[in-house]
Amino acid sequence: MPIQSWQEMSDSQPIVSKMLKNHVKKQRVSHAYLFQGDVGTDKEGLAILLAKSIFCNHLNQHEPCQQCKECRRIDSGNHPDLHWIVPDGASIKKDQILHLQKEFTYTGMESNQKVYVIVDAEKMTDNAANRLLKFLEEPTRQTTAILLTENLYSILTTIRSRCQIMSLQPLNPDHLQQNLMEQGLTEANAKLIAQFTQSTQEALEKSNDAWFAQARKLVVQLTEMLLYHPKEVQLFVHTHWMPHFKERRQLQEGLDLLLIWLKDIVNFHVDYREAIIFIQHQERIEKASMQWSLQTVTMAIEFVMEAKRKIEQNVHPQLVMEQLTLQISR
Repeated sequence: MPIQSWQEMSDSQPIVSKMLKNHVKKQRVSHAYLFQGDVGTDKEGLAILLAKSIFCNHLNQHEPCQQCKECRRIDSGNHPDLHWIVPDGASIKKDQILHLQKEFTYTGMESNQKVYVIVDAEKMTDNAANRLLKFLEEPTRQTTAILLTENLYSILTTIRSRCQIMSLQPLNPDHLQQNLMEQGLTEANAKLIAQFTQSTQEALEKSNDAWFAQARKLVVQLTEMLLYHPKEVQLFVHTHWMPHFKERRQLQEGLDLLLIWLKDIVNFHVDYREAIIFIQHQERIEKASMQWSLQTVTMAIEFVMEAKRKIEQNVHPQLVMEQLTLQISR
Protein backbone atom coordinates (compact mmCIF):
# COMPACT_ATOMS: atom_id res chain seq x y z
CA MET A 1 0.00 0.00 0.00
CA PRO A 2 1.65 3.30 -1.06
CA ILE A 3 2.02 6.15 1.41
CA GLN A 4 -1.23 8.12 1.47
CA SER A 5 -0.41 11.18 3.56
CA TRP A 6 2.31 13.37 5.02
CA GLN A 7 1.10 12.27 8.44
CA GLU A 8 1.88 8.67 7.52
CA MET A 9 5.28 9.64 6.13
CA SER A 10 5.98 11.59 9.33
CA ASP A 11 5.92 8.36 11.33
CA SER A 12 9.10 7.15 9.61
CA GLN A 13 10.66 10.39 8.33
CA PRO A 14 9.62 13.21 10.67
CA ILE A 15 12.29 15.76 9.71
CA VAL A 16 12.03 15.43 5.93
CA SER A 17 8.23 15.31 6.09
CA LYS A 18 8.04 18.49 8.15
CA MET A 19 10.31 20.38 5.74
CA LEU A 20 8.44 19.27 2.62
CA LYS A 21 5.03 19.92 4.19
CA ASN A 22 6.11 23.49 4.92
CA HIS A 23 7.30 23.94 1.33
CA VAL A 24 3.89 22.80 0.06
CA LYS A 25 1.86 24.87 2.54
CA LYS A 26 3.84 28.04 1.81
CA GLN A 27 3.89 27.33 -1.94
CA ARG A 28 7.67 27.39 -1.92
CA VAL A 29 8.37 24.05 -3.55
CA SER A 30 11.97 24.02 -4.78
CA HIS A 31 12.92 23.63 -8.44
CA ALA A 32 15.09 20.60 -7.51
CA TYR A 33 15.28 18.06 -4.69
CA LEU A 34 17.70 15.22 -4.04
CA PHE A 35 16.22 12.46 -1.86
CA GLN A 36 19.02 10.36 -0.38
CA GLY A 37 18.35 7.21 1.62
CA ASP A 38 18.98 3.49 2.00
CA VAL A 39 16.95 0.77 0.30
CA GLY A 40 13.50 0.57 1.89
CA THR A 41 13.26 4.20 2.99
CA ASP A 42 10.63 4.59 0.23
CA LYS A 43 12.17 7.44 -1.72
CA GLU A 44 9.81 6.73 -4.63
CA GLY A 45 6.78 6.87 -2.33
CA LEU A 46 7.97 10.21 -1.02
CA ALA A 47 8.42 11.49 -4.60
CA ILE A 48 4.87 10.41 -5.48
CA LEU A 49 3.49 12.11 -2.37
CA LEU A 50 5.28 15.36 -3.22
CA ALA A 51 4.06 15.18 -6.84
CA LYS A 52 0.48 14.71 -5.66
CA SER A 53 0.86 17.68 -3.34
CA ILE A 54 1.98 19.77 -6.33
CA PHE A 55 -0.74 18.64 -8.75
CA CYS A 56 -3.74 17.88 -6.49
CA ASN A 57 -6.76 20.11 -7.10
CA HIS A 58 -8.20 19.65 -3.61
CA LEU A 59 -5.33 19.96 -1.14
CA ASN A 60 -6.41 19.99 2.50
CA GLN A 61 -3.74 22.42 3.76
CA HIS A 62 -0.86 20.23 2.59
CA GLU A 63 -2.45 16.79 2.26
CA PRO A 64 -3.40 15.55 -1.25
CA CYS A 65 -6.99 14.36 -1.47
CA GLN A 66 -6.10 10.99 -3.17
CA GLN A 67 -9.44 11.11 -5.01
CA CYS A 68 -9.20 13.78 -7.69
CA LYS A 69 -8.26 13.13 -11.32
CA GLU A 70 -4.69 14.32 -10.73
CA CYS A 71 -4.06 12.02 -7.75
CA ARG A 72 -5.59 9.02 -9.52
CA ARG A 73 -3.53 9.62 -12.66
CA ILE A 74 -0.34 9.75 -10.60
CA ASP A 75 -1.27 6.47 -8.88
CA SER A 76 -1.87 4.83 -12.26
CA GLY A 77 1.42 6.14 -13.68
CA ASN A 78 -0.40 8.05 -16.42
CA HIS A 79 -0.12 11.69 -15.40
CA PRO A 80 0.97 13.59 -18.54
CA ASP A 81 3.04 16.15 -16.62
CA LEU A 82 4.87 13.73 -14.28
CA HIS A 83 7.84 12.07 -15.97
CA TRP A 84 9.92 9.19 -14.59
CA ILE A 85 13.48 8.45 -15.69
CA VAL A 86 14.80 4.99 -14.72
CA PRO A 87 18.07 3.29 -15.71
CA ASP A 88 18.10 1.87 -19.21
CA GLY A 89 19.96 -1.33 -18.41
CA ALA A 90 22.85 -0.51 -16.08
CA SER A 91 22.78 3.28 -16.50
CA ILE A 92 20.79 6.41 -17.26
CA LYS A 93 21.94 7.67 -20.63
CA LYS A 94 22.32 11.10 -22.20
CA ASP A 95 19.53 10.42 -24.72
CA GLN A 96 17.08 9.88 -21.86
CA ILE A 97 17.88 13.33 -20.45
CA LEU A 98 17.68 14.89 -23.92
CA HIS A 99 14.26 13.33 -24.45
CA LEU A 100 13.16 14.68 -21.06
CA GLN A 101 14.33 18.18 -22.00
CA LYS A 102 12.42 17.98 -25.26
CA GLU A 103 9.25 17.01 -23.38
CA PHE A 104 9.69 20.02 -21.14
CA THR A 105 9.77 22.46 -24.04
CA TYR A 106 6.04 21.81 -24.44
CA THR A 107 3.41 23.45 -22.27
CA GLY A 108 1.98 21.22 -19.55
CA MET A 109 -1.05 19.22 -20.61
CA GLU A 110 -3.13 20.14 -17.55
CA SER A 111 -1.26 23.20 -16.24
CA ASN A 112 2.09 24.91 -16.61
CA GLN A 113 3.53 22.74 -13.84
CA LYS A 114 5.81 19.81 -14.69
CA VAL A 115 7.62 17.34 -12.42
CA TYR A 116 10.27 14.78 -13.26
CA VAL A 117 11.71 12.04 -11.08
CA ILE A 118 15.11 10.43 -11.74
CA VAL A 119 15.36 7.02 -10.05
CA ASP A 120 18.87 5.76 -9.11
CA ALA A 121 20.33 9.11 -10.12
CA GLU A 122 23.82 7.87 -9.22
CA LYS A 123 23.62 5.63 -12.32
CA MET A 124 23.68 8.55 -14.76
CA THR A 125 26.55 8.39 -17.23
CA ASP A 126 28.92 11.37 -17.20
CA ASN A 127 27.28 12.70 -20.38
CA ALA A 128 23.80 12.32 -18.89
CA ALA A 129 24.84 14.04 -15.65
CA ASN A 130 26.40 16.95 -17.51
CA ARG A 131 23.29 17.31 -19.66
CA LEU A 132 21.08 17.30 -16.56
CA LEU A 133 23.32 19.93 -15.00
CA LYS A 134 22.58 22.31 -17.88
CA PHE A 135 18.87 21.62 -17.32
CA LEU A 136 19.17 22.42 -13.60
CA GLU A 137 21.16 25.58 -14.26
CA GLU A 138 18.22 27.11 -16.11
CA PRO A 139 15.20 26.20 -13.96
CA THR A 140 11.73 27.40 -14.80
CA ARG A 141 9.35 28.33 -12.04
CA GLN A 142 6.92 25.62 -13.10
CA THR A 143 9.42 22.73 -13.09
CA THR A 144 10.32 20.50 -10.15
CA ALA A 145 13.11 17.92 -10.37
CA ILE A 146 13.25 15.05 -7.86
CA LEU A 147 16.42 12.95 -7.89
CA LEU A 148 16.53 9.70 -5.90
CA THR A 149 19.76 8.04 -4.79
CA GLU A 150 21.21 5.60 -2.28
CA ASN A 151 24.67 7.16 -2.63
CA LEU A 152 24.73 10.94 -2.32
CA TYR A 153 28.45 11.22 -3.07
CA SER A 154 28.13 9.44 -6.41
CA ILE A 155 26.22 12.49 -7.68
CA LEU A 156 28.20 15.33 -9.26
CA THR A 157 28.99 18.05 -6.72
CA THR A 158 27.64 20.65 -9.15
CA ILE A 159 24.31 18.80 -9.34
CA ARG A 160 24.13 18.41 -5.55
CA SER A 161 24.73 22.14 -5.12
CA ARG A 162 21.66 22.92 -7.22
CA CYS A 163 19.32 20.65 -5.28
CA GLN A 164 17.78 20.78 -1.84
CA ILE A 165 19.15 17.61 -0.26
CA MET A 166 16.69 15.61 1.83
CA SER A 167 18.42 12.80 3.75
CA LEU A 168 16.03 10.06 4.78
CA GLN A 169 16.97 8.50 8.07
CA PRO A 170 17.44 4.71 8.21
CA LEU A 171 14.66 2.87 9.96
CA ASN A 172 15.33 0.82 13.06
CA PRO A 173 15.54 -2.90 12.11
CA ASP A 174 14.47 -3.86 15.64
CA HIS A 175 11.32 -1.80 15.29
CA LEU A 176 10.55 -3.36 11.91
CA GLN A 177 11.29 -6.84 13.28
CA GLN A 178 8.85 -6.34 16.13
CA ASN A 179 6.24 -5.02 13.71
CA LEU A 180 6.67 -8.07 11.45
CA MET A 181 6.33 -10.46 14.39
CA GLU A 182 3.09 -8.70 15.32
CA GLN A 183 1.97 -9.37 11.73
CA GLY A 184 2.53 -13.10 12.26
CA LEU A 185 6.11 -13.73 11.08
CA THR A 186 8.35 -15.96 13.13
CA GLU A 187 11.27 -14.31 14.92
CA ALA A 188 13.73 -16.01 12.56
CA ASN A 189 11.97 -14.76 9.43
CA ALA A 190 11.40 -11.28 10.81
CA LYS A 191 15.02 -10.92 11.92
CA LEU A 192 16.38 -11.91 8.51
CA ILE A 193 13.94 -10.00 6.30
CA ALA A 194 14.44 -6.82 8.35
CA GLN A 195 18.01 -6.81 7.01
CA PHE A 196 16.78 -6.39 3.43
CA THR A 197 14.15 -3.67 3.59
CA GLN A 198 12.90 -0.92 5.85
CA SER A 199 9.38 -1.11 4.51
CA THR A 200 6.84 -3.27 6.35
CA GLN A 201 4.89 -3.86 3.15
CA GLU A 202 7.98 -4.97 1.21
CA ALA A 203 9.03 -7.18 4.11
CA LEU A 204 5.65 -8.93 4.21
CA GLU A 205 5.81 -9.51 0.46
CA LYS A 206 9.32 -10.94 0.78
CA SER A 207 8.19 -13.28 3.55
CA ASN A 208 5.78 -14.87 1.06
CA ASP A 209 8.24 -14.88 -1.84
CA ALA A 210 9.08 -18.46 -2.89
CA TRP A 211 12.16 -17.23 -4.76
CA PHE A 212 13.58 -15.61 -1.60
CA ALA A 213 12.82 -18.73 0.46
CA GLN A 214 14.77 -20.86 -2.04
CA ALA A 215 17.60 -18.30 -2.06
CA ARG A 216 18.00 -18.72 1.70
CA LYS A 217 18.21 -22.49 1.32
CA LEU A 218 20.83 -22.20 -1.41
CA VAL A 219 23.01 -19.94 0.73
CA VAL A 220 22.94 -22.50 3.54
CA GLN A 221 23.75 -25.26 1.06
CA LEU A 222 26.61 -23.25 -0.46
CA THR A 223 28.22 -22.66 2.93
CA GLU A 224 27.91 -26.37 3.74
CA MET A 225 29.58 -27.23 0.42
CA LEU A 226 32.38 -24.75 1.05
CA LEU A 227 33.00 -26.24 4.48
CA TYR A 228 32.67 -29.95 3.87
CA HIS A 229 32.73 -30.60 0.08
CA PRO A 230 34.99 -27.94 -1.46
CA LYS A 231 35.78 -30.07 -4.52
CA GLU A 232 32.09 -30.11 -5.47
CA VAL A 233 31.45 -26.38 -5.04
CA GLN A 234 32.03 -25.44 -8.69
CA LEU A 235 29.50 -28.02 -9.83
CA PHE A 236 27.01 -26.73 -7.24
CA VAL A 237 27.48 -23.16 -8.49
CA HIS A 238 26.87 -24.25 -12.07
CA THR A 239 23.89 -26.55 -11.50
CA HIS A 240 22.07 -24.92 -8.57
CA TRP A 241 23.31 -21.43 -7.71
CA MET A 242 23.47 -19.69 -11.09
CA PRO A 243 20.13 -21.07 -12.41
CA HIS A 244 18.40 -19.50 -9.40
CA PHE A 245 20.29 -16.18 -9.29
CA LYS A 246 19.84 -15.41 -12.99
CA GLU A 247 19.75 -11.61 -12.82
CA ARG A 248 22.48 -9.40 -11.41
CA ARG A 249 20.05 -7.93 -8.89
CA GLN A 250 19.18 -11.45 -7.71
CA LEU A 251 22.85 -12.41 -7.45
CA GLN A 252 23.52 -9.30 -5.35
CA GLU A 253 20.76 -10.40 -2.99
CA GLY A 254 22.24 -13.90 -2.81
CA LEU A 255 25.63 -12.42 -1.93
CA ASP A 256 23.96 -10.23 0.71
CA LEU A 257 22.51 -13.38 2.28
CA LEU A 258 25.96 -14.98 2.20
CA LEU A 259 27.42 -11.89 3.90
CA ILE A 260 24.84 -12.15 6.69
CA TRP A 261 25.76 -15.82 7.20
CA LEU A 262 29.49 -15.04 7.38
CA LYS A 263 28.90 -12.14 9.78
CA ASP A 264 26.90 -14.55 11.97
CA ILE A 265 30.01 -16.73 12.20
CA VAL A 266 32.03 -13.66 13.22
CA ASN A 267 29.45 -12.81 15.88
CA PHE A 268 29.65 -16.38 17.20
CA HIS A 269 33.45 -16.12 17.37
CA VAL A 270 33.31 -12.90 19.40
CA ASP A 271 30.50 -14.24 21.59
CA TYR A 272 27.95 -11.68 20.37
CA ARG A 273 25.16 -14.23 20.01
CA GLU A 274 22.26 -11.77 20.19
CA ALA A 275 23.43 -10.23 16.88
CA ILE A 276 23.12 -13.51 14.97
CA ILE A 277 20.52 -13.25 12.19
CA PHE A 278 20.22 -16.89 11.03
CA ILE A 279 19.03 -17.89 14.49
CA GLN A 280 17.38 -21.07 13.24
CA HIS A 281 20.80 -22.32 12.06
CA GLN A 282 22.87 -21.59 15.17
CA GLU A 283 24.12 -25.18 15.37
CA ARG A 284 25.47 -24.97 11.81
CA ILE A 285 27.01 -21.57 12.56
CA GLU A 286 28.71 -22.99 15.66
CA LYS A 287 30.16 -25.88 13.63
CA ALA A 288 31.33 -23.44 10.96
CA SER A 289 33.11 -21.36 13.59
CA MET A 290 35.05 -24.49 14.57
CA GLN A 291 36.14 -25.04 10.95
CA TRP A 292 36.90 -21.43 10.04
CA SER A 293 39.02 -19.12 12.19
CA LEU A 294 37.98 -15.51 12.76
CA GLN A 295 40.68 -14.42 10.32
CA THR A 296 39.41 -16.85 7.65
CA VAL A 297 35.82 -15.60 7.95
CA THR A 298 36.94 -11.96 7.86
CA MET A 299 38.84 -12.64 4.63
CA ALA A 300 35.78 -14.42 3.20
CA ILE A 301 33.67 -11.33 3.93
CA GLU A 302 36.20 -9.19 2.03
CA PHE A 303 36.05 -11.63 -0.91
CA VAL A 304 32.24 -11.37 -1.01
CA MET A 305 32.37 -7.56 -0.90
CA GLU A 306 34.80 -7.60 -3.83
CA ALA A 307 32.49 -9.98 -5.72
CA LYS A 308 29.59 -7.55 -5.20
CA ARG A 309 31.68 -4.72 -6.65
CA LYS A 310 32.53 -6.84 -9.70
CA ILE A 311 28.86 -7.64 -10.31
CA GLU A 312 28.13 -3.90 -10.16
CA GLN A 313 30.90 -3.38 -12.74
CA ASN A 314 29.27 -5.90 -15.11
CA VAL A 315 31.90 -8.64 -14.78
CA HIS A 316 30.44 -11.97 -15.95
CA PRO A 317 28.42 -13.38 -12.98
CA GLN A 318 29.49 -17.00 -13.49
CA LEU A 319 33.18 -16.01 -13.43
CA VAL A 320 32.64 -13.88 -10.33
CA MET A 321 31.03 -16.77 -8.43
CA GLU A 322 33.64 -19.27 -9.55
CA GLN A 323 36.45 -17.00 -8.39
CA LEU A 324 34.69 -16.20 -5.12
CA THR A 325 34.12 -19.83 -4.15
CA LEU A 326 37.71 -20.71 -5.05
CA GLN A 327 38.99 -17.90 -2.85
CA ILE A 328 36.85 -18.93 0.13
CA SER A 329 37.52 -22.66 -0.13
CA ARG A 330 41.34 -22.38 -0.30
